[in-house]
Order: sequence, then structure tokens, then C-alpha cells
Amino acid sequence: MRQNVVLAASARLAASLAGLALAAAGPACAADRAEIGFLGYDERGSYFAFEEYGIHDGSGAAFSNIYVVDVATDTWVHGAPFTVDATRDADPEARPLNQVRRDARARADATLEQLGIGWPVQILALNGDGEHGDTKSVVFSTPICCGPATTADDRLTVTLTTAPVARLPEMCAGIAGDDIPIVGYTLNFTTPEGARIVHADGDTLPKSRGCTLDYAIYAIVGAAATGGSRIAIVASSPFGFEGPDRRFLAVPLDR
Repeated sequence: MRQNVVLAASARLAASLAGLALAAAGPACAADRAEIGFLGYDERGSYFAFEEYGIHDGSGAAFSNIYVVDVATDTWVHGAPFTVDATRDADPEARPLNQVRRDARARADATLEQLGIGWPVQILALNGDGEHGDTKSVVFSTPICCGPATTADDRLTVTLTTAPVARLPEMCAGIAGDDIPIVGYTLNFTTPEGARIVHADGDTLPKSRGCTLDYAIYAIVGAAATGGSRIAIVASSPFGFEGPDRRFLAVPLDR
């Protein structure tokens, strides 16, 4: 996202007390960049789990959200996300991030065990935080044995496009404008068999998405050695208390 857009959005939010209050009630209370941990698949590749975690900039509180996705239906399983957020603690900074992460894992463990999740993830493509490549289109091939950089003779492309949503959520009224739209995204997957849309937002965004300003393709992962559904990890930029945050979405590619 261009820096001037971020600064303009920050100035607009600061100038509107109503918009500030509404944004603070959203999915994050400060501008922060969540990190991601891949918890894995079940052995059949039917379920996929990951953790997003970090520190809120404004409060200094740690947070962790564990998501478990039913790959066939592209929905969260019952109880997910399993969330622990120290923002509401008497001293938000007292509980360290490693403890918050352990607490979130304890909440999720019964579901992870019941579904048999723990089969390792193979990273097929990655846009690292220090890279400056194209985050809207990723090209990769299927890894095969053996040797470095050995892949099948296929070409797989995931492409992301964004568009302003038709119906603006009330909570975004103090943030959005013609120059700073709230956007949804469409994800296309192209294989040697052809191209298809694997996700397309409608006129409105899910409330859990907040006031999202942009999206990027962060990674493509798969289940190591089992052939489970490949997953596109999409980084979203919802507006928080101090500016755009980073959160993650998981989109099955092989449904």
C-alpha cells in the first residue's frame, strides 16, 4: 500500500472522533502486523489450521487467534477462531506474547486433537516480509523429488484483484472515501486445465473483516506428502486504531 494512502487514512481517522470509536471496536485496537504460524492439516487434508499472533501497538497487549478451516466448505469449524487477547486484562502488557499463545493453543487443543490436525505444511510459495515483489500474483510449480528446485512441469498461478464494496459498513464511515475505498477481493487460480475463481467477495464484507483497505497474497501452502488441498494465505489490511493492521485469511484452492 502506498505510504501517502496510509497517512491520509490516518489523518482522516484522527479527525473523526466517531470514526475513531468505531474503528477501535473493530477486530484490532491498534496498528499492528500479525505474524502467522502454520499448525498443519489432518492426514486426509480435510482440515487446515493456522495461528495469527502479535502485539497491539496502542495498548501493548498480546493477542493470538487460531483458525481451523473445513477445506471442503471453506468455513471455520465450530468454536473457531480460538482467541486470547490481553487487551482486557487489568494490565494489558503484563501477560507476555508467549503466554498468550500458549493460552490460545490450550483453547484450541481439544478441537485440533479431535480433528487429527498436526500433519506438516509444505510452503509452495512465499512473499516474505522483506521482499518487494508482486503480491497480487504468484506463480509456482508442484515440488517433486529430488534435488534442489526440482518441480513438476506445471505452471500454477494465483491472482488477486480488489474492488470497492458496494455497501459500506457503518463502522467504516469515518475512514472510507473516494480516494481510500473499503475493498473486497477476488482470487483466481490458473492450472494447466484452465482458470477458475476460488473466492469472490459480494457487495458487503463479513463483519470479522473490518474496514479492509487492501489485500496481498502472502503464501501458498499444501499438506506435506499427502496431496491435501492447497491453501492461499491472503494478508488483509483492516484499519485499526492507529492505521492499517495485518491479518490473515485462508482460501482453499482445490475445492
